[in-house]
Amino acid sequence: MRLSIIALLLFACACSQPQKNETPAAAFDEAKEKASIMQVIEKETDCFYKRDYNCWKECFAQTGYAFQAWNNSDGTVDAKSGWKEVDEKIGQYLKDNPLPVGANSTHPVVQRRNMVVHFFTDSLASLMWNQYNINEAKKNYTFSKDTRIMEKITGEWKIVNVSSYWDYKNGVPVDSLK
Repeated sequence: MRLSIIALLLFACACSQPQKNETPAAAFDEAKEKASIMQVIEKETDCFYKRDYNCWKECFAQTGYAFQAWNNSDGTVDAKSGWKEVDEKIGQYLKDNPLPVGANSTHPVVQRRNMVVHFFTDSLASLMWNQYNINEAKKNYTFSKDTRIMEKITGEWKIVNVSSYWDYKNGVPVDSLK
């Protein structure tokens, strides 16, 4: 009986040991993944402010759980659930609000500060930051508090959720951010 128990324990231990020919999983490189995410964040912002619809939508997870929420300058809140609603709202906004003649962007300078990135898994991350969006006169920034949820889909980071809340009343002088 003892011999059977010992044999069973040895068998169980042998089965739980990794096989010599198995390749270990690649280590998660948080710095590399954060850099990849930031490229998507910067691209989405740049495309939006340049009113480049096709470029903008490439940055998103086009899923039923996509979501965007923001406040408007009149104090109302707007939120869209699911890619169809997000796409329709932003697509229409970009068409209705073209770039001013001769402009390359509506907000050519965007600064992000106090970035917090949290990886839940190697394919799901949350970001939060303070954003400063320069006005057309380039004398003041409009402050916004932004969050994103990012998901890695077929090897590429995509935006799943955008929440952006702007302080339209209190401009931030350009000099104060230096």
